[in-house]
Amino acid sequence: MVATWIAFFIRLGEIPRGGYEIFLPILLSASLALPIFIRFGLYRAIFRYAGWPAIVTIARAVALYGAIYCCVFSIKGVADVPRTVGILQPLLVLLLIASSRILIQQWLTGTPRWLNNQADEGATMIYGAGSAGRQLASAITDSRGMHLVGFLDDDRGIVGGTVMGLPVFAGDRIADLVERFGLSDILLAMPSCSRARRAEIVSLLKEQGLRVQTLPAVVDIARGKVSTSELHEVDIDDLLGRTPIAPDELLMRKNIAAKTVLVTGAGGSIGQEICRQIIRYEPATLLLLDSSEFALYSIHRELEPLCALGTTLVPLIASVRDRDRIFSIVGDWQPSTIFHAAAYKHVPLVESNINEGILNNTFGTLNVAEAALEHKADSFVLISTDKAVRPTNVMGATKRAAENVLQALAVRSGRTCFSMVRFGNVLGSSGSVVPLFRSQIIAGGPITLTHSEMTRYFMTIPEAAQLVIQAGAMARGGDVFVLDMGEPVRILDLAYNMVSLSGLRVRDESTPDGDIEIKISGLRPGEKLYEELLIGDNPEPSSHPRIMRAREGFIEEPRLRQLLDQLRMQIGARDERAAKKTLMAIVPEFSSTTDSEHVKRGRQVG
Repeated sequence: MVATWIAFFIRLGEIPRGGYEIFLPILLSASLALPIFIRFGLYRAIFRYAGWPAIVTIARAVALYGAIYCCVFSIKGVADVPRTVGILQPLLVLLLIASSRILIQQWLTGTPRWLNNQADEGATMIYGAGSAGRQLASAITDSRGMHLVGFLDDDRGIVGGTVMGLPVFAGDRIADLVERFGLSDILLAMPSCSRARRAEIVSLLKEQGLRVQTLPAVVDIARGKVSTSELHEVDIDDLLGRTPIAPDELLMRKNIAAKTVLVTGAGGSIGQEICRQIIRYEPATLLLLDSSEFALYSIHRELEPLCALGTTLVPLIASVRDRDRIFSIVGDWQPSTIFHAAAYKHVPLVESNINEGILNNTFGTLNVAEAALEHKADSFVLISTDKAVRPTNVMGATKRAAENVLQALAVRSGRTCFSMVRFGNVLGSSGSVVPLFRSQIIAGGPITLTHSEMTRYFMTIPEAAQLVIQAGAMARGGDVFVLDMGEPVRILDLAYNMVSLSGLRVRDESTPDGDIEIKISGLRPGEKLYEELLIGDNPEPSSHPRIMRAREGFIEEPRLRQLLDQLRMQIGARDERAAKKTLMAIVPEFSSTTDSEHVKRGRQVG
């Protein structure tokens, strides 16, 4: 109605006093607009969340309305009604309806400047002015929980411009911007950015003492899950600069699809992830075996909703040390593929419990491998460790002995293809330093580190699990696979990075007023400064760029059986010293750095 009065005023230069010539256009306008706007959903829109799509919908609805209105008053014509009203009025309707909704939306969602500029609140910027950054900015505006002052971006084409009314700055200007705005937080909104570039950006930001958080994966954005509550600390694997390689689908499916698969140690960090990867390729049956009731319950509950229609999920409580139980399970279910991840992996604990470590890691592997051999499983893959290379601790020696068992069995194996996959630490596993450091930072410190020069290889759990499955599919029998772990990481640097990314500072000589102290406690029994992945120096490449084959010697089965029988008797007699000597005979490269006194002290510490 207002648009009609204004259209007449523009055409005639005065406001009509009423009559047929004004009321007919108003009556026709209402009769046309209401049903058309209802059909296009204009009255169902929620003003608070109305954005560009709502404006497009308004334009389409008014275009239909205007075409009919123009035909009546401009093309056909009505007595006493100027023809220009048929054109002016729809344009004014579009202007008034769109602007009214925009103004209401701004009024409902706008945050007063004084509310965002509290003295105790640090400024925040979003790194990434793309679609993910804009959605994150919108979520922050709705939550009113942060003081957002602008965007950072590497695209020089948009630097200097504005996005959602906020300026866009170049990423390399961060030092100036910290001082100018008093920045305290940076939110990374680059879900599609390569890990190498992300590592560079995180390294640049942490130098400024900023707290860095990251946005969830782009699939979560697409599903409308973006909110400030879903921001989380930057994963430490972002600092490794290691870009994962997409798995080979043929290798992933080869030993899994439509087959019965057994995973021992299914409740552990690696075992759980192997199960997650396996379930995606629709095995006929997935057997979850673990000695921990709660761990088994947790992974079974997680996987149940993910099972395909034809997949059977079976939780089995059992210990790999129980030979009869293992043979019974393998005999009853006849798995064609076995992933053996069950093991004790914590170096100091195994060092303090030598017999238990040997029984679980070496004889447990022997039990499962012989069951696989007797019941003609197609594939057996042992998850090994870099600590098995020239071990200086019992844990590493027991895993190398387990490798030796498989290498010996592979010589006489008929159908079963034995292989082992050796890799270093995985980020976030139960034995990793990352969750330990994170909990120590949350507690206010100190962070405990055994040696300032200690280095380790690191890999993400999903990548390790995918490579294990692919390596097993490439095995020919007796293969020792070594995963490309990238460059080793100094644990002290890892600790500094984690403190910095938490928005805190390490308390040391240069910063005595820092927040978190790092304490060097000294090497534990059996611990090495540097880990290796190869005993020899002759790795062979495979068809996968991240998987190598190692050529390594082993003790042949007759002699190995003799030593294993001797070892079993010594464990039965609870003679740890004799058992350790026999373990050294099985693993000649085992050079223990601990004597009985060290072991006793290890038990006290444990």
